[in-house]
Amino acid sequence: MHWQTSRYLVDLSKPRVMGIVNVTPDSFSDGGQFASTQQALKHCEQLLLDGADILDIGGESSRPGSPPVPLADERARVMPVLREAVQLGVPVSVDTYKPEIMREALELGADIVNDIWALGRPGAREAVAAHASCGVCLMHMHGEPQTMQRSPMEGDAVPQVRDFLRNATEALLALGVDRSRVVWDPGIGFGKTVEQNFSLLARQAELLADGYPVLAGWSRKSSLGAVTGQPVNDRVVASVAAALLSVDRGARIVRVHDVKDTVAALKVWGATISVANQVQTAKGSS
Repeated sequence: MHWQTSRYLVDLSKPRVMGIVNVTPDSFSDGGQFASTQQALKHCEQLLLDGADILDIGGESSRPGSPPVPLADERARVMPVLREAVQLGVPVSVDTYKPEIMREALELGADIVNDIWALGRPGAREAVAAHASCGVCLMHMHGEPQTMQRSPMEGDAVPQVRDFLRNATEALLALGVDRSRVVWDPGIGFGKTVEQNFSLLARQAELLADGYPVLAGWSRKSSLGAVTGQPVNDRVVASVAAALLSVDRGARIVRVHDVKDTVAALKVWGATISVANQVQTAKGSS
């Protein structure tokens, strides 16, 4: 399985780690830490040293209750970082729902559009469809960041998320976008209860059945805090555990803050899977 992006055909035969680069003053876990262009680029370089396969640059926080960021502010935050990041030799994703930012980022060489609104805003699908090959991550969100946790979704989240992502994908494919460009993100924490979030992890196979790679974004989420009792900056172990469980259940990309620890855990997982496959092959040939 591969993910077609602007400049790279990303091999998903092994799980890939997407490192988070928040160029914002108010992100829920690292707000303001990488707000300047210089700080953000140093962070990009460190994430690559730690083993990140993809960089995801965002200029607007989507934490619960966060206000929208004006277009000019997001542009001023993201574009200087993106202009340099596309020269670092890895796929670069832009985390935005604004079609204007999408178009400008793709013109600068961005490889992926990562949209929490699943290209639902006017002009967003067209911005992606107009590009020859950029990758796109479609995410499920119930409600909007300002209100989503005050009125979370009801009922069984898995079929609702699956149907939403199917519909969003079909609308994009109808514009001529090849399915090889599409990845699904179930939107952990976006308008869902703790139980619903964990049901999406436990039953991830039901999302994979449609054949689209799944990107899992559990890093430092509040559901991990709910089950561990830990504050956001103490959730490294819980975040790595959730990423590992996601991969073991078939996710192909994990979006994380703590790249070095996640990469180390995935190496252990990969070594175990490799040995298990060798044993299975030996049994089959005997």
